[in-house]
Amino acid sequence: MKTLHLTLKKKWFDMICSGEKKEEYRELKTYWYSRLVSEPKFREFDIVEFRNGYGKAAPVLRVEFKGTSIGYGKKEWGGGDRNYYIIKLGEII
Repeated sequence: MKTLHLTLKKKWFDMICSGEKKEEYRELKTYWYSRLVSEPKFREFDIVEFRNGYGKAAPVLRVEFKGTSIGYGKKEWGGGDRNYYIIKLGEII
């Protein structure tokens, strides 16, 4: 099972846990390009594993991966007035 590992702040972690937030955003930077893109298309994952912090005992949430695109994110979900990598989320596993 191919897993994308991401760390989140508590606010975004809790919103995904509750089912309110269905997308996660990452800036259009070289680092995220290398993690999310495999020329000529986006990489495919089975699940996204979110961690709320970096400690060994940090809470973990696994969510179905539904694809990646580029676009404007919703401000209430952490997006803004520029393009982002948009990681689309499905059901909590």
